[in-house]
Amino acid sequence: MSDFRCVTADVRLGDNVYLSRFINLYGCTIGDNTRIGAFVEIQKNAIIGKNCKISSHTFVCEGVEIEDDVFVGHNVAFINDSYPRATTDGRIQREADWKVETTLVRRGASIGSGATILSNLTIGENAIVGAGSVVTHDVPANAIVAGNPARILRYVGTERTDESTIR
Repeated sequence: MSDFRCVTADVRLGDNVYLSRFINLYGCTIGDNTRIGAFVEIQKNAIIGKNCKISSHTFVCEGVEIEDDVFVGHNVAFINDSYPRATTDGRIQREADWKVETTLVRRGASIGSGATILSNLTIGENAIVGAGSVVTHDVPANAIVAGNPARILRYVGTERTDESTIR
């Protein structure tokens, strides 16, 4: 009986990594003490740091680097192509027809459930992305962002006094 995990031989796993069932991992790197939830896919060349939690139903594509101590909520989607197309010159696109765009999630950041993270951006250290947000630009360190597109609400350690703080 299969344990319902697809982990290819080229995956680099750190020590004490927890892998739920129903996952697809190929060509990626996962650091020590990280937990990967059910129904997660992590593609080749993606890097997940130490002490991270990647919650269920999340998609981490090629070009994404997640540093240490990061929380990724349920059903988060990362994107690595600003202008995706199925075909080039009338034929199905192949890997050589496009360039991977990168995304960096800095140490200690938290990404809420259902967020979509576009490519070519950085989510800063200790930043918090609200559930359901669509991140289209860099998020500064310690910023709390939410919405579509995600906007800065305030910074970690500051109190929000009224709605005028939303930009």
